[in-house]
Amino acid sequence: MRILGIIAKWVFMLCLPLLLFTASLGWAINSLWLYSYGFEKYGISQATGLEDSELEKAAAGLVSYFNSDEEYISLTVIKDGEPFELFNYREIIHLKDVKGLIWLDYRVLLGTLAYVLAYAGVCLFWRKPAYWRHLARGVVGGSCITLGLMLALGLGSLFGFNQIFWQFHVISFTSNDFWLLDPTKDYLKMLFADGYFYDVVLFCTLGVAGAAVILGGVAGSCLWFSRKRAKA
Repeated sequence: MRILGIIAKWVFMLCLPLLLFTASLGWAINSLWLYSYGFEKYGISQATGLEDSELEKAAAGLVSYFNSDEEYISLTVIKDGEPFELFNYREIIHLKDVKGLIWLDYRVLLGTLAYVLAYAGVCLFWRKPAYWRHLARGVVGGSCITLGLMLALGLGSLFGFNQIFWQFHVISFTSNDFWLLDPTKDYLKMLFADGYFYDVVLFCTLGVAGAAVILGGVAGSCLWFSRKRAKA
């Protein structure tokens, strides 16, 4: 029984960074504010010739597609007063592959959330100080693991983001090379400059690290007060 408890605790600690990171990615994928931020920062309107309102339409269309059951995206925008399909065949297939990864992120998010809630619920259900301390230690441990992973990701991105981003694509999209897009004619590449993805990773890393600090700090404070109370 003790071994099962140790295993359950370690699974909890490993689930915590996965939960926080997949949640941050889910936020980034669905944040229209983040899309607008990138469009403005990297001058996407000038690069594409699309009005800001059309860029907003494109961002909303992508978010809607990623959360729908549609297999392929169809997105029409207006440029120079004429409607046209924003994405070509290669971009449409690549977006389908991207959508698959996004749904994988959602599944990992739901799975880790279910386990974290179940573990926390069991610890709180018993209403014994020992189980509460197990939960608090698990949160502290998971938060430390999260901070270590985010530090590694942050340093890796700082000194070699382009290489990491390239390897991510090589590993993730093995069935085709449609992710190799031309920034001079493929709108998907023009809409999302490499710098945008660097910013997304930065925001997600800082957000996850901040959440880990808060969770770990609260859990650590609970442990400290518990020990102080026991000595009193």
